[in-house]
Formats: sequence, C-alpha cells, structure tokens
Amino acid sequence: MESHLTEGDIATAIYKTGKYIGEIIGKNQKNTHVIVKILAVLTHPMQGDLHQPAKANVPLFHERKALSFNEKANIPLSHVKLYNGKIPDYSMSLLEALTLQKNELTKENSPWALKSLEALRKLEEETYKLNLTEDF
Repeated sequence: MESHLTEGDIATAIYKTGKYIGEIIGKNQKNTHVIVKILAVLTHPMQGDLHQPAKANVPLFHERKALSFNEKANIPLSHVKLYNGKIPDYSMSLLEALTLQKNELTKENSPWALKSLEALRKLEEETYKLNLTEDF
C-alpha cells in the first residue's frame, strides 16, 4: 500500500476491472481510500458478471463502461500506485484500451467473448459515441 501518496500526485488506479491514470484529489480520514480524478484509460473494464468471469450464461451479463474523463472514484489505496509517465489524451486512451480488449476477445472466440464484443460495440455506439469502421 502506498500511503505516501498525496493530493496532486498522478497515479494508476484499478477500479473494478478497469485501470486508469488519474490525479489524487483527496483521501478518506482513515487513510484507506483516495479520491482519484480520471485522466486516461489504460485497461477497459471487462464485461459480464464479476463473480462468474468469462461466463456468458449468467443471470445478468453486466455492460461496464470505462470511468469518464474527470470522473471521480473512491479507490482503495491498495489499488493505487504512483505514475511517472506521460498522461495520454483521454479519448485516445479509451480508443486504444477498447481496441486492445476487442482484439483479445476476438482471438478467444468463446461465447463470453462474443457477448463481450457485442456489449463493447453497444458502448462504442451509444455511450462513447464512437462509430468505428473496424469490424471485430
């Protein structure tokens, strides 16, 4: 746990199954969580049921979107690490994270992967407003 993190630090943060770059803007009183303002996406959250990963036939197949630019998330300190690199543009980082995840899912070709690809396509079109020409 990196308890030396302070407000204004740039860090990577894992939230659910997504990984982000953000600015620490606060801590809770017990020093167990930090508030992170999202600046870029490193890994897009996985689709489906977190309690039954890689399963397509579940009661509720969750569609998970990435945290938005400047969205604030309360993240356990154990999931936050100092970041020293260049901060990519949010939109480009989201596109790269989506593309990487779609490529991996396409290689897998399982029922879960196909259902995840469909969820990602829906997010691209309806939530992210990305109308990409690639056919995955």
